Amino acid sequence: MPGVLSARWSGRHGDDTANLRLLLAQLTDVPEERLGAAFVCAAALVVPGRPDVVVHGEWRGRIVREPRGTNGFGYDPIFVPDGEERTSAELGSAEKDAVSHRGRALQALLPHLRELA
Repeated sequence: MPGVLSARWSGRHGDDTANLRLLLAQLTDVPEERLGAAFVCAAALVVPGRPDVVVHGEWRGRIVREPRGTNGFGYDPIFVPDGEERTSAELGSAEKDAVSHRGRALQALLPHLRELA
């Protein structure tokens, strides 16, 4: 949860604050060891005359109960990536781009894009 409904989890599309509040309220009784989370991204490359390519990127971590950081959007302030103590909203843009679910998916897509050049 919230999966593909993440941008409208609270019922209003793109209301990050409301989405965070609702998600944290729903996790009130969940023990710390069960607060694992992951961001997942799928990217597709469709070019006429070539096979379609679909790649995935995943960024595993855990949820913290208090938002921290201002560099990001959505659930970034409560997501701490594996191996980090900072939330993704506390990471610099370049750091985040290098390891995020979107960054990983685009890295997987890059060889296929290079074939087009």
